[in-house]
Amino acid sequence: MINIEIMETGRATVTLQRPEMHNAFDEALIAALHDAFTQLGENDDVRCIVLAAEGRSFSAGADLNWMKRMSTYTQEQNLGDANALAAMLHAIATCPKPTIAAVQGPCYGGGVGLAATCDMAIASEEAAFSLSEVKLGLIPATIAPYVVAGMGERMAHRYFLSGERFDAMKAYEIGFVHDVVPMGELDAAVDDLVATLLKNGPAAMAASKALIFAVANKPVDQGVLDDTAKRIADIRGTDEGKEGIAAFLEKRKPNWIQS
Repeated sequence: MINIEIMETGRATVTLQRPEMHNAFDEALIAALHDAFTQLGENDDVRCIVLAAEGRSFSAGADLNWMKRMSTYTQEQNLGDANALAAMLHAIATCPKPTIAAVQGPCYGGGVGLAATCDMAIASEEAAFSLSEVKLGLIPATIAPYVVAGMGERMAHRYFLSGERFDAMKAYEIGFVHDVVPMGELDAAVDDLVATLLKNGPAAMAASKALIFAVANKPVDQGVLDDTAKRIADIRGTDEGKEGIAAFLEKRKPNWIQS
């Protein structure tokens, strides 16, 4: 269902392995992803995480058989099911390690949410996207906070309501993915981004993620001023902060970079 690989460099790769189902997700895959990102986030040997997929599609969203089962659920069962999905997406979005979505192919419905929860997304030219829930009389509810943050409120109005398909270049133009590359260059592009992340302080990257959540869409009031001042003061006093400044002044590599 998923494969987890952890390399000596500190890179972890979580690969969706349901190619015959276009990597659509159900209860089992949702639970597996939740556990994977929770555990990798707590693993000190992991420095960054790549979310990838086998086969032609990145993820087609909800599994059809799962949708059939949901159609018979009670309100209470539907709420429990939706809460599990929301918790999985939140686990990826708030994972303290930098995350990269490697979107090699079609990415629909909840699959768009998976890509949106990652800090960075690189798409191949063969990728395509659609928030197709409205075509089924549904809404992209649990993925909405991440997708709206990823493409902006104005574009969300269009694509949530139209359900239309858009290609990788359009996803790039609206800021949803950071880069678009030919399919044959996707792995190399991801490798290059991973190499860049591995040069950075692990604790600083985790603190930077937390900082974004703390200041995004907030008024710059005294509370934010006080909070950001405390955050920089705190991290300057950490072993990593002291080592990073010392390495810069001494013109050497910090101790978190493997030679």
